Amino acid sequence: MSKFTFKILWLENNIAIAIDYNIGNNKSPLTSYFFWPRNDAWEELKIELESKPWINKNEKVDLLNKTTEIINFWQEKEKNTSLRKAKEKFPEFNFIGTN
Repeated sequence: MSKFTFKILWLENNIAIAIDYNIGNNKSPLTSYFFWPRNDAWEELKIELESKPWINKNEKVDLLNKTTEIINFWQEKEKNTSLRKAKEKFPEFNFIGTN
């Protein structure tokens, strides 16, 4: 998964997910931000990844699985899930947000 970096906006009423492609020490935006639950971020990301034939199927599955994990974790915030806990659980993700 080191070819890709997740960027997460951790907001009170939404979570936004974007993915960068890592090229050496640089990053290039692979996707725009997709918001959950405002929109179906998982489905939108799936469509976006399907439009990139150079990403192999296993990488796409891994990216979508990680997306599911972070969305599910965010939904647990009603049970005291905080940004700090998210950073601990997903140290490879880049987070921006409050709480």
